[in-house]
Amino acid sequence: MHVTYWYWSFLFVPAFFGVAYLLIHYILNHLIYDKITPIYKTIREVPVEGKKQLKRQEGSSDIISQVNIEVKAWASEKLSEIERLRDLEKYRKDFLGNVSHELKTPIFNIQGYVLTLLDGGMDDPKINRLYLERTERSIDRMISIVEDLESITKLESGELKLNWETFDIVKLTEDVFELELMEAQERRISLLFQQTNTKPLWVLADKKRIFEVVSNLVMNGLKYGKKGGYVKVGFFDMDDHVLVEVSDNGLGISKQDLPRIFERFYRVDKSRSRQQGGTGLGLAIVKHIIEAHDQTIQVRSVLDKGTTFTFTLEKGTPGK
Repeated sequence: MHVTYWYWSFLFVPAFFGVAYLLIHYILNHLIYDKITPIYKTIREVPVEGKKQLKRQEGSSDIISQVNIEVKAWASEKLSEIERLRDLEKYRKDFLGNVSHELKTPIFNIQGYVLTLLDGGMDDPKINRLYLERTERSIDRMISIVEDLESITKLESGELKLNWETFDIVKLTEDVFELELMEAQERRISLLFQQTNTKPLWVLADKKRIFEVVSNLVMNGLKYGKKGGYVKVGFFDMDDHVLVEVSDNGLGISKQDLPRIFERFYRVDKSRSRQQGGTGLGLAIVKHIIEAHDQTIQVRSVLDKGTTFTFTLEKGTPGK
């Protein structure tokens, strides 16, 4: 009898403690699970009813550690999103400030000219025509800004469809040189090809838009060039692509300004840039046009030594 008692005690006590341990573990685990599940589901932004989104990993009962990992991942993702939104907000404020500033100048000019004419300037032949011509130039500047903004918007949204055709990029550059020749002569800057006896080089692209690209880059070299300097355009065969290089030996761009020159309205030297004219959107348009062709544009520059822009275009076959 005594032996039997100890025998059953020996079996019962471990079994009791085993069952008690499992019961307590089950209760605690589910209490924690029930408390954490709504938090987890809120973070994950999933429906609560009818789904068990929080599953225990095999061989692990540490549900808090699992949720901790998920919360950290969620927090990291949200922090990145917040930083991105901050950058977008800063860009929006800068952009609106720049647009306001660019439009404000010609508007105030027009206002001043009109008020002068209304105050008696219309009766003075030496003043009326001069101020009307200045008013026209200010209006043209406003129109240019609006048209450039419209072009960028269409390029970004994909609304502006490219008119693909095969054309000679060398001939197109000659046409740009001819158009900008008077400006170059006034600034005493030479327009040159890097290679002598340049032969026709055919590319497949939107001719009108690439004319705009080359014209903007050449004009940029003229604006920031030095008297007696040059703007050169070169072409390099890259198998199925053509590399176009536009370089000058002008003022150059500092390292801190270089990453931002393709931004809308960004000007390295604001006072000098506005004296030179232009909308401040030329390089932004250039970048968007090249990217619309699924190509890339790069820039390198040394302060007081000059700047070089390079971009690629797909080769074309004449007659196609």
